[in-house]
Amino acid sequence: MVLGYFAVLLANARHFYTDDTESQYTGLWIGLGESLRKGEFPVLVPERWMSGNNMMDDAGLFNPPQLLIDLIAPSVDNMALYATVVKLIFSIIAALGVYRICLVYGAKPWWSAVAGVAFPLSGFFLFFDQASWMTALTGTAWMVHAWASAVRYVRGNSGPIPVFVFLYLTISTQYIFPAVEAVLMLAAVAVGEILYQRKWVNLPKLVAAAGCAGLAGLLTFLPSILSAKVTWRGTSAIINDQFLTIPWSESLNASLPSTLPAFTSWWGYVQPLPVTYIAWFLIPALAFIDWRRARESWRELSAVALFALMMLMWSAGPGTIGPLRWPVRVLPMLAIGLLVLVCVLVSRYGTLASLRTRAIAAGVLIAALWLRSFSADPHNVVRHVLAVALVAALVAGAVWLGLRKNAVAVCALAIAAMFPIAFWQVEAAQPTPMSYNYPTNRSEAKAAFPDFPGNTIQLSERGLVQPGDKSLDGAYASLVFGNYAKSLDLSYVNGYTPTGHFYFGELLCMRWDSSVCPDAYRRLFAPEQTTGRPLVDLMKLDRVVLQRALFPDARDQPAPAGWKWADYPGHEKYIWVLERVDGPISTQNGRVAGMSAGSARSVSETATTSRVRVEAPEGARIVFARLGWPGYRATLDGRPVPISVVAKSFVAVDLPPGTRGDELVLTWRPPGWKIGALCALAGVAGAGVLQWMYVRQRRRERQEPDRAAATVG
Repeated sequence: MVLGYFAVLLANARHFYTDDTESQYTGLWIGLGESLRKGEFPVLVPERWMSGNNMMDDAGLFNPPQLLIDLIAPSVDNMALYATVVKLIFSIIAALGVYRICLVYGAKPWWSAVAGVAFPLSGFFLFFDQASWMTALTGTAWMVHAWASAVRYVRGNSGPIPVFVFLYLTISTQYIFPAVEAVLMLAAVAVGEILYQRKWVNLPKLVAAAGCAGLAGLLTFLPSILSAKVTWRGTSAIINDQFLTIPWSESLNASLPSTLPAFTSWWGYVQPLPVTYIAWFLIPALAFIDWRRARESWRELSAVALFALMMLMWSAGPGTIGPLRWPVRVLPMLAIGLLVLVCVLVSRYGTLASLRTRAIAAGVLIAALWLRSFSADPHNVVRHVLAVALVAALVAGAVWLGLRKNAVAVCALAIAAMFPIAFWQVEAAQPTPMSYNYPTNRSEAKAAFPDFPGNTIQLSERGLVQPGDKSLDGAYASLVFGNYAKSLDLSYVNGYTPTGHFYFGELLCMRWDSSVCPDAYRRLFAPEQTTGRPLVDLMKLDRVVLQRALFPDARDQPAPAGWKWADYPGHEKYIWVLERVDGPISTQNGRVAGMSAGSARSVSETATTSRVRVEAPEGARIVFARLGWPGYRATLDGRPVPISVVAKSFVAVDLPPGTRGDELVLTWRPPGWKIGALCALAGVAGAGVLQWMYVRQRRRERQEPDRAAATVG
């Protein structure tokens, strides 16, 4: 895997620092790490507004390896280097997991190694999960180990703890796809082992271990489930929109390195990346399996085949199943199933008998690869012909080694060929269509960016940044998108959120990367209907940064009342800056944003709690600069008081008449956290009981031969 990473980095040094990795994950790691170092557990960051609820997004707050990544992140200056090293570690973990799956199904270690190395270098996993979607990488890395451990546990070769631990790590990455894929994997293993062992007696153990892991991981998803009604993802609809759904015929591209499949995505119909490629040997190897002998193992391998079939069905749609969208995401699961199946079969039943017939069959399969790839992408016919020649030559070389040497030599060739293929594929995809091209060094980015103390909001549209301006010498010295502000240690409303707050997003027409529409400037300073105060005051913002490309004439207009235009020399090309005439207000009176009558004085503030001394003899409504996520509670001198939401976005508390010097305490806790915590304790306790039962059974099994010998004696 280290050699594979070197090959990829030779083609593109930023391959593992692109798209969501640079715009979401590295900034998130830094923000979480800074909080953890301060002794805070960052479930909520109110000033981040829509992206500040870390129980909703891919923070992995209850995943110990992820917390370690977060803790280290603030100490690393080069985030591209850090992301690459972290991803290499998880790619090795994933490769070892696939290796273990092959071993438990009877493959030789060398063929298991072929599958293990091939998986992280397969198309979708290499170009998306490793390059961009970090939690997909980490979740998959733990899930494949859960698979191997589940089979070992059901067959009596291991205990429940590995199953519990790997499933918990899969769930607690806080990414829904690996969790659902793990459930389907367990179902496939259960069915497969019933067919293989022809008995049900061991199945309850697996169900119990998986159930304990599910209980332990419930807190990861329960708050987001209970908050879904206020988010963009608050739907259970099933929609077949064909976006990022993969026709089954594209599976015939799996072994041609040049393949550029045809399906609908962000880049049109013919894709610029070989996402359906799996491994050069996968399809040709089918010609060198003794299928008559292989039939004897159909029961044992039925789980692998069933899992691959489920993923093949899923990849073709529907396009959206509730929170699960874009079926293309399951292509790595299909790759795992097919790699394990083929490598186990070749390892156990590979043959060179009737070589001429098998060579013809391999040629037909390679021709089918070319035909499908050419049909999807006819403009690159020469490239496809060269790829066919390469695969044919590699197959011929593998056959020659099989005749003259042994299977180990064949496997060495299979692995060695993966590295130049990976280089070729990544190099051919340059310039990558996915890169933000963010600066890699935080110190350089901080030095170039304005020093913006207090709370800032940026009104901008990422699509207006021209390709030539995507550098630290250009727009990235003045503008932030996604979680870039966290890397700069600045407090911005702007952040990255895949599950944003629907109503707040509607207020400012703000999207997942915090881009806004041209009307956002007017909306920000327009009076809110019930309070009469503008959003910029209700949010207690100190600064408004306007993108010149989106608001070219803004500076020609007078500044809003109470605001002034501020000059930041060297940044006028990209931004206009508004600041308050009387200085920052975010540090004044906690997070109290307004009160309809009476007075309120902040006593103390934390990310999750506001303590306020209030005077409202006639009753009043007090509004806080907090986004109205489910989970808020309020007490007045220990008595519960009702909470409302202004503009469906701002937390407000209604104070009763007669309130005189009382202490109002507003607190937020993740919805369902008590149930989740109790379930976690129950899950851990259940795993302990299962381990005790396993150890007791093993002791009994070891003692039985001794008793039998004593009886005979």
